[in-house]
Amino acid sequence: MKNHRKHATLARRKAGNFGVCEMALLGSTCDNIYQLSSKISEKLSEKYKLAYIDASHKELVNAPHVDSYTFHSSGDFQVHSNQPSNRYNDKILFSGYDFLFVNGNHFQAEQQILIIDAKKEASIKKRSSQLTNVQFIIKSDTTEVFDFLLEEHPYLQNIHQYEIDQIDAISAHIENLILQEVASVNGLILVGGKSERMGKDKAQLDFHGKPHQEFLHHLFQTAQFPVYFSTRNGQSISGFDCIQDTFTGLGPFGAICSAFQKDPNKAWLVVATDLPFIDQNILDLLLQKRNPKKIATAFKGKNKDFPEPLITLWEPKAYPILLQYLALGVSCPRKVLINNDVEIIDIDEKFITNVNTPDEYLKVKEEIEKSLT
Repeated sequence: MKNHRKHATLARRKAGNFGVCEMALLGSTCDNIYQLSSKISEKLSEKYKLAYIDASHKELVNAPHVDSYTFHSSGDFQVHSNQPSNRYNDKILFSGYDFLFVNGNHFQAEQQILIIDAKKEASIKKRSSQLTNVQFIIKSDTTEVFDFLLEEHPYLQNIHQYEIDQIDAISAHIENLILQEVASVNGLILVGGKSERMGKDKAQLDFHGKPHQEFLHHLFQTAQFPVYFSTRNGQSISGFDCIQDTFTGLGPFGAICSAFQKDPNKAWLVVATDLPFIDQNILDLLLQKRNPKKIATAFKGKNKDFPEPLITLWEPKAYPILLQYLALGVSCPRKVLINNDVEIIDIDEKFITNVNTPDEYLKVKEEIEKSLT
């Protein structure tokens, strides 16, 4: 008898207790942990999205009867909510962050920074079992690593140590850990459209001596990352890796979500097959200008108001946002780009011109052939 599977098997985004890259600081006072996190944040916040997770130190705090949201012109946004914390909502809340500082006196995290503070020996002894993956040690005074810690965790003898005032070196170490978590890139070529205005499959149009889907596939392979064709239900392309659209009826938006459903831990470089001027230089420019701090890196024509979503590198942190927009009844990837933190690359709009009709195809085909003579 087969075991009954209650839930669908879905690929999950890598995450710790709170987020993808989290670090608990423990071994010192809460104030020292906060001050240290603040100093490191000053060094890293321009390049990365950071958060600090702590517990309230107020003894008498009651949840409000109504959730309140306070917006300030400075950009500050305060929330007072009666919503209790839980591991699913917390991971959604922190899914867009590059690094999380966690007060280890109150919460655990997958990775730790051990602070050696003579005054907190008893405290760290109580939390010794939390030292599962210490990345480095910070010495707040001349005290050496406690003997009981070396006995319980022999690997600590080989962990790099910093003095507490070496903020630049500590920040550089953490930045290296953040960079290790930057997602690798997969390519996604959209071939599932019906090409109704063109009257024939746009993926098969010949701009460069071969069907454009093959031209783009070769271009992606040259960049040396995996490439997939995004196909509609019932469509298959023999000999190539394909991702069938599981968010049907949503066009490119559904194709992007389907790719993330297959692998939410990859960044997806999405290209439509009706962009005839995409070449190696354009692809390289997009990869060079990539900003993993943002939800996506996209091109915008210099004379255009809005970015082009179908030659865009979407980061893993975009996936929860795409699903939230879908829940609002919005399935336009451009609206997602316009209303979120995105790295924009201004470019001559010719390079991101799309072709939708036979007349446009003939005109572009003639232009490309002339440029080769």
